[in-house]
Amino acid sequence: MTTGSNESKSRYLQYLEIVTGPLEDKRRYRQYKARIKRLPRNYRTAAEALERYLMLLGPADGAGAMAMYEDLADLFEHSVADGTPIRGIFGEDPVEFVEAFVANYPVGQWRARERNRFTSAIERAAGEDATRQDRTV
Repeated sequence: MTTGSNESKSRYLQYLEIVTGPLEDKRRYRQYKARIKRLPRNYRTAAEALERYLMLLGPADGAGAMAMYEDLADLFEHSVADGTPIRGIFGEDPVEFVEAFVANYPVGQWRARERNRFTSAIERAAGEDATRQDRTV
């Protein structure tokens, strides 16, 4: 629902984004999925497996996740164009690859908060001076 002018978002769209998240991220995700769908079958299978893994263990915030998925699509598109085999992308240990890939992106806010909370609890349990806060900035 658009107003047809360059005014700021209508109240309806603002409310909708509060409930569903930014509409721009949804558009970017649909574009990413379309790019992956155009890959040759074996590359698409590998990209979808990596995406599934990242959905569980990658950045949790929308903007960070979308940057990561767009880079993933770029990686696979370039690999197809260059003729890089699947093992040439992932190497012998796919988990090592994905951990290195994810390290380039910010950790989602809830993960950082839980990591800090966990670290603080261990420090307290060990009798150490826990100066860390249980929340992220």
